[in-house]
Amino acid sequence: MYDFIIIGGGIVGMSTAMHLIKVYPEAKILLLEKESGPARHQTGHNSGVIHAGVYYTPGSLKARFCLEGNKATKAFCTQQGIRFDECGKLLVATNDLEMQRMKALWERTAANGLERYWLSAAELREREPNIVGMGGIFVPSSGIVNYAEVTAAMGAEFQRAGGEIRYGAEVVGLQEQASEVIVRTHGDEFRSRFLVTCSGLMADRVVSMLGLRTEFVICPFRGEYYLLPKQHNQIVNHLIYPIPDPSMPFLGVHLTRMIDGTVTVGPNAVLAMKREGYRKTDVSASDLLQTLTTPGILKVLAKNLRPGLIEMKNSLFKGGYLKQVQKYCPSITKADLTPYPAGVRAQAVSRDGKLIDDFLFVNTARSVNVCNAPSPAATSAIPIGAYIVDKVREQVSLQGGSFPKADRAANQRAAS
Repeated sequence: MYDFIIIGGGIVGMSTAMHLIKVYPEAKILLLEKESGPARHQTGHNSGVIHAGVYYTPGSLKARFCLEGNKATKAFCTQQGIRFDECGKLLVATNDLEMQRMKALWERTAANGLERYWLSAAELREREPNIVGMGGIFVPSSGIVNYAEVTAAMGAEFQRAGGEIRYGAEVVGLQEQASEVIVRTHGDEFRSRFLVTCSGLMADRVVSMLGLRTEFVICPFRGEYYLLPKQHNQIVNHLIYPIPDPSMPFLGVHLTRMIDGTVTVGPNAVLAMKREGYRKTDVSASDLLQTLTTPGILKVLAKNLRPGLIEMKNSLFKGGYLKQVQKYCPSITKADLTPYPAGVRAQAVSRDGKLIDDFLFVNTARSVNVCNAPSPAATSAIPIGAYIVDKVREQVSLQGGSFPKADRAANQRAAS
């Protein structure tokens, strides 16, 4: 019998485990992950950006957790000896319309409490000789890191403190009872007083195992990247982002300096035909059938039909993809776009056909379930984990749980 079971070995699950065992050091805690190691899906297939919090609605969980997480991620990396680079981000406007949109972003960055600088075309060119634009916003706190490395370090912290991790343990059944939750994998059955699920691309299916009628469904979007040749490793000094179209759900194609010194171009956003399908040829008939028969997803696809078709075309033909990059970096050629692994974003969609923008949690008497945690979840993972543990503490209190040492640890943490 466990006190807590956590499902999911991505960065949010590992952060939660790390926080939970600090608050409940005497508890018996198990983390289950279906893959053979940590960070095998969204966490290990992203651009590695430590986001500053530019785009998110002021007052939202995303805005709050991203700002906190930016600092917390860097502090954790410093403590653990994990390399990161605070290289800063440049948002580049290439025409009059984008300049107008940039003014709105300028106001939003102020509302979100970010340090930022308005750059003229000349100042932009001085910072980035290979980038062209009418102006830009420089956000110095953005950076880059390897989130798989961060996740592994969190898991090691959890295990050093006495936590247990089981890989290759896919959860196939859940049953919540009055005093416990039963968790079934293909080969084992576990019992726990409380459950936390951080299931990413499978979030809706895992919550459904608890017998809940979900008000959302996960829609998978594949983000495809290209890698620039090594001779272009110094093509930019910062992260280069276009000014996003506010009517579009994603941020557009950007140039990202990676922590290994390379530079990637991307991502686009195309509907994935398999939830964990990272190649164009990856198809799951059951996943695709669910996607194309869910009314909410069909409404989203219909609303974004034209841009969605453009994204699909650009996925098949480099020319359109290239044009998006050449708007602000004209020296890149089609031959420079070499293959690079894609990622798949787990985007929650409501039943009435809206993309759920903020982080979303659905809780029961004995479970806390992370249901929507796309970007900037990796940046925000440390405060998300702390938030989840606070919700768990509330449940423990409501259920009459007795963890005296945990209460002392929590009080000491609050006092410090």
